Amino acid sequence: MSAEPQQAIRFLLLLGEGLHRFGAPSHRIEEALSAAAARLGLTARFFATPTSLYAAFGPPEEQRTSLIRVEPGAVDLEKLSALDALVEDVIAARLGVDAGWARAQELLASAPRYGPLEEVAAYGLASGSAALLLGGGLAEGAAAGAVGTALGTLSRATAPLPAVARVYELLAAFVAAAAAALIAHHFPVSAGMATLAGLIVLVPGLTLTVALNEIAMRHLSSGTARLTGAAVVFLEIIFGVAVAQQLTSGLEPLLHEPAHPLPAWARPFALLLTVPALMVLFRAPARALGWILAACFLALLGARLGARWLSPELGACMGAFFLGLGSNAYERWLRRPSSVPLVPGMVILVPGSLGFRSLSALLQRETLAGIETAFAMTMVAISIVAGLLLAGAVLPPRRGAPP
Repeated sequence: MSAEPQQAIRFLLLLGEGLHRFGAPSHRIEEALSAAAARLGLTARFFATPTSLYAAFGPPEEQRTSLIRVEPGAVDLEKLSALDALVEDVIAARLGVDAGWARAQELLASAPRYGPLEEVAAYGLASGSAALLLGGGLAEGAAAGAVGTALGTLSRATAPLPAVARVYELLAAFVAAAAAALIAHHFPVSAGMATLAGLIVLVPGLTLTVALNEIAMRHLSSGTARLTGAAVVFLEIIFGVAVAQQLTSGLEPLLHEPAHPLPAWARPFALLLTVPALMVLFRAPARALGWILAACFLALLGARLGARWLSPELGACMGAFFLGLGSNAYERWLRRPSSVPLVPGMVILVPGSLGFRSLSALLQRETLAGIETAFAMTMVAISIVAGLLLAGAVLPPRRGAPP
């Protein structure tokens, strides 16, 4: 191969690795790389899974195939946005391929925008606000915030230890349930609510929804792999909670349900706490704060209206439809990735809490309640995917843009 195609291939491989590491779904990685390759004059095929990326360049009889092994990482919306701008510059010839590759290298090597202290605080803030959104009171919000802060600290402590990091979800679930039981023994707080809200960052509702979306996009291998991963995380979490509950069974809680839940009209205001936490956890650019806040309110408004007109499960479809329209408009008009407002907005809708409640009910031998909740979780996830697909049909995203 000549030097120019080699340089373009090197750039595309690094671009694919970056999209993968920063949290783009498999079908969007393939779409973005295929569009970029076509505009750079290359014949190429791509195949992405949650842990790897295959790239084949050239006609089938003379293909050169590359394999990139990538460990699933945290979503980094700011770097995804930077990659989007970089690809636009290279494709439009405002930046050479070699210069684009060098800038992509710098981007992959750069430190995240937010440091350890901000991340730990975001865990606590997300958990505390989740307790309010899920129907808890200020006491549950404070307890869940303390539990979330403990889990954020545990996350930072286990990150440099690969062997321990592999069982982080199990350890975190144990710590969350034990801490919630201890708090509920001494203070009038619902231990169940504090546990669920404290674990909300870890519950893989977003992963479940992305998996179903990939399956709906006919990317069966990636979707089923991601779905299996979400199921394993759910089981790890419920096992950790079960062990903690067994060990703390002698600690009688002062109450079982929230004594002073936040009024329904006041719960949307908890988003003012949730959104900054989500921006840190997903490493979103600070300039997108207003757009992300609007997206979250759109999602919540649509879900509330849908629940009133249809049902709570099917209402998520309307919330996702509103969210998808807003995110696609953001991408088309501002020429930035739709995932910047979409991912935080989806967290407001995803059914992770239902999955946790379903497994908890099954663990307590409440089989019928567990199955009913699992069915509701599945319906919510399918509703979200349907809403996003409908939004894409009504207002398609900018074609060929990285996610």
